[in-house]
Amino acid sequence: MAFTAQDVKALRDKTGCGMMDCKKALTEANGDMDAAIDFLREQGLAKQAKKAGRIAAEGIALAVTNSDGTVGCVIEVNSETDFVAKNEDFQAFVKVCADTVIENNPADVEALLACKAVGSSATIAEMLQEKVLTIGENIQIRRFVRMEGAVVTYVHAAGRIGVMVKFDTDLAGKDEFITYAKDVAMQVAAANPLFLNSAAVPAETIEHEKKILTEQVINEGKPAAIAEKIVMGKIGKYYKENCLVDQAFVKNGDLSVQQYTDATAKELGGKIAIVDYVRFEKGEGIEKRQDDFAAEVASMVK
Repeated sequence: MAFTAQDVKALRDKTGCGMMDCKKALTEANGDMDAAIDFLREQGLAKQAKKAGRIAAEGIALAVTNSDGTVGCVIEVNSETDFVAKNEDFQAFVKVCADTVIENNPADVEALLACKAVGSSATIAEMLQEKVLTIGENIQIRRFVRMEGAVVTYVHAAGRIGVMVKFDTDLAGKDEFITYAKDVAMQVAAANPLFLNSAAVPAETIEHEKKILTEQVINEGKPAAIAEKIVMGKIGKYYKENCLVDQAFVKNGDLSVQQYTDATAKELGGKIAIVDYVRFEKGEGIEKRQDDFAAEVASMVK
């Protein structure tokens, strides 16, 4: 029995499964819609799709490098509950995802799903499907960033925050450099800088800040003639609060991160520059479901 693109769409609407899975199911079922639904259920795909509609805002932000620290990855994989995030099987899956990113350099999450998982004959998509079915929760690979060069990673609070920092340095093999680099990664985790340095701050962001600060200064009764100088001083404070290299170093507030960097480079007899960084905090930006437990119980006993 032949089937059309509309049949594929109709099956997708009924089951929530992907287009390619629906096409395969209709092919296996010779175009019979009911048999195709049964096929998807037998494969566990319909069950997986049903779970995919549930909010996943917990999980892990993991940051890892390859063995010599020349390629790194920070990745966020979400689950529905913190309980699952502590599951060793789930954690192992996240690590495989990160290793696969490092090994294959996929362009995006969709490309990652199509990759063969490191150390397995299965794809990441197949492994994800298996985890959803065995663990029983919606699991989503949300995002990742891969960097090459002298990279150092740091994971805070068992996966609540994952950080990766890239450096331009000739000291990458030294233990003292690794200690310094870990300090910088911890700085990113703790202080959550918005920008690397002042040059990275968009001009429109500074203009917006200037406008707000100018109004504040004038409203405080300061003369317009000196408002500009006061505002520029406040902009300097903005850089110190929001730019990584200008922030006060968390382990020694008398130094900025840039001063700590310069001092370390001088002490080790080499060069160090912070090139880039990424910070993932699990669930950030995801609207979490607010459960009313009392109402849920009440509805069950009606």
